[in-house]
Amino acid sequence: MTFPTLTALVVVHNEERRLPSCLDKLRFADEVVVVLDKCSDGTRDIALAFGARIIEGSWDLEGDRRNTGIAACATEWILEVDADEHVPPALAEEVRRTIGATSFDWHEIPVDNFIGERLVRHGWGASYGKAAYPGLFRKSAKIWGRDRVHPSLVWRGRKGPMLESRLLHYVDKNISDMIRRLDSYSTARARDLRERGETWGGTASNVRRLFSRFFKCYVRRGGYKEGGYGFIIAVCAGLYPLLSHFKAKYEKE
Repeated sequence: MTFPTLTALVVVHNEERRLPSCLDKLRFADEVVVVLDKCSDGTRDIALAFGARIIEGSWDLEGDRRNTGIAACATEWILEVDADEHVPPALAEEVRRTIGATSFDWHEIPVDNFIGERLVRHGWGASYGKAAYPGLFRKSAKIWGRDRVHPSLVWRGRKGPMLESRLLHYVDKNISDMIRRLDSYSTARARDLRERGETWGGTASNVRRLFSRFFKCYVRRGGYKEGGYGFIIAVCAGLYPLLSHFKAKYEKE
């Protein structure tokens, strides 16, 4: 009897601080592939020390570098994680169990997000943080779009049920990190918009998005349960399209 094989795929840029903890929890995979995008620190040596197979290069678009990583994987199944994410033993066991039994082509994984040491479970979404993500898939099932941030996805095959065990995502160190991430995301989105000759709609529509996205995260997704953190997440989610619009409209490269 043959069992399905699994690659853990990690795409990184200068992650020497966070990568060791991430890779240490991926030893259950049959292989680990680390894509090094313009790395100038000790990330390469760390990946090699953990026995990972490395792909080195320089990509302007997030989707392109992730597709390069997927193409380099040699197994039937892929588990895609980031350097600030940890796969706990319960999730590792469920991943192995799932690929051995499923007839589907991809599965979402629920996520526990941490800000510093604080678990913040509610309020994520609207392009600012993830409560779940489609991280477990057959190699032929997933294609990333050509964008710098939050690339679109094209799927082949059938979606299966969401896994039960949670990925641990150490998304931000503190509130200042949250604000820096908003600035980085909106700058990258503005570059995508400018290259397409777009500004993501008009100012009025993006002001409306601010309120609708705030309501979605703070009320519908339960951000109010997280106190001040939930409020800030909702504000950042609401501001993201408006800031992207203004940067695309008024700023030059």
